[in-house]
Amino acid sequence: MLRLIRAAALAAAFVPATLSAHAGEHADSETIGWSLEPQIVLPLVAIMALYAAGWLRLAQRSRRGGRRLRRKGLVFVCGWLVLAGALLSPLHQGGEVSFTLHMIEHELIMLPAALLLVAARPGPVLLWGLPRGTRRLLRPLIAAQLWRALAGPITAMAVQGVVMIVWHVPALFDLALRHDGWHIVQHACFVGSALMFWWAMLASEDRPGGALVAAACLFATSMLGGGLGALMTLGSSPWYDAYARLGATPFGLSPVEDQQLAGLIMWVPGGLFHLAAALAFVARAVRLAPERLDKGVSRGGQAA
Repeated sequence: MLRLIRAAALAAAFVPATLSAHAGEHADSETIGWSLEPQIVLPLVAIMALYAAGWLRLAQRSRRGGRRLRRKGLVFVCGWLVLAGALLSPLHQGGEVSFTLHMIEHELIMLPAALLLVAARPGPVLLWGLPRGTRRLLRPLIAAQLWRALAGPITAMAVQGVVMIVWHVPALFDLALRHDGWHIVQHACFVGSALMFWWAMLASEDRPGGALVAAACLFATSMLGGGLGALMTLGSSPWYDAYARLGATPFGLSPVEDQQLAGLIMWVPGGLFHLAAALAFVARAVRLAPERLDKGVSRGGQAA
């Protein structure tokens, strides 16, 4: 266990430019560094450019609410930076030789990055970044009831749960490690399901009883993710052949120890993140309960 803790501290300080290890045939010849693949960089740049264009248009038109727009913009930029850092930093390439680094990357994508991006409520800003004709075409789709049904808290929780379980099946995880195209699909599933999940959680808090439903969904997700992480931590053999074949990680951990540390990260910090969010929703429900009760009494009195 002490060895795992020391490795965790080393992984947390992972900013090297000269780790000479890589997955597959080139394990001894390539250097782990910042990832600048166009298929990752271009979508990130396009999203930020679209948001910046929409933000500037709204800022020019908005006489009131400028402070709120700036605050939301700052939250969006923070979320984008976390997402870009996870996908472009040495964590991304390091994940090919260490399951622990791969897990840290996934946790950053699905937890703080997705939550911050959704908390910024970027929809209107991104819409205003598009040409006028495109905005008119997209408005009916955005308002469609089908989307609202699919993005309900229970549905979103189920979708994210399925994504987490399916992409940790050994055959599919190894497929993503071996093929860049499948790796992109894996990350797209993680990002998309996480954005849908957090959007559904935050959108539900304004509905009567919605905060408690969101809290229950977050608690269930913490149990699911924590349970999956616990299985990895308590496992006595490596799940993924791609990592098992590599032998020791750059931090000196065996494949089993590397998997156990990755599972511990998913189990404890990941589970605590969802649990803390669940408690925040419970606190909000308790805080709003007297106000909603007063409103209900007042409406009942008026009806009488």
